[in-house]
Amino acid sequence: MNKQDTFETVDAYIAAQPEVNRPLLQSLRETILKTAPEALEMISYQMPAYKLHGVLVYFAGYKNHIGFYPAGSGISTFLPELTAYKTSKGAVQFPLHKKLPLALIRKMVKHRVQENLLKQKNRKK
Repeated sequence: MNKQDTFETVDAYIAAQPEVNRPLLQSLRETILKTAPEALEMISYQMPAYKLHGVLVYFAGYKNHIGFYPAGSGISTFLPELTAYKTSKGAVQFPLHKKLPLALIRKMVKHRVQENLLKQKNRKK
């Protein structure tokens, strides 16, 4: 994958990744889609993105990790469970040599769905 690459679909994004990344990215994708089946899957900022009344999460493959972007609240809410990973305000890095914490990812996605649904409900008032 080159910095100049542009992607039309998540399938194209995953196919362009190094072979070692593909199964992890596909597993992450399936987990997100099963957890938030109503979410719209798209490419945004040249990364896979999932939206439901706004952005839920993004992810991206890198040389040494999978980046997962559940927004600031998705990180801060689960910080005690993320101590084994490198985090920043809105991102967590899952090393390629470890299994993805799919149960934790499901919880993070559910949290983001609930946040976005609440925001949508409050906008309608």
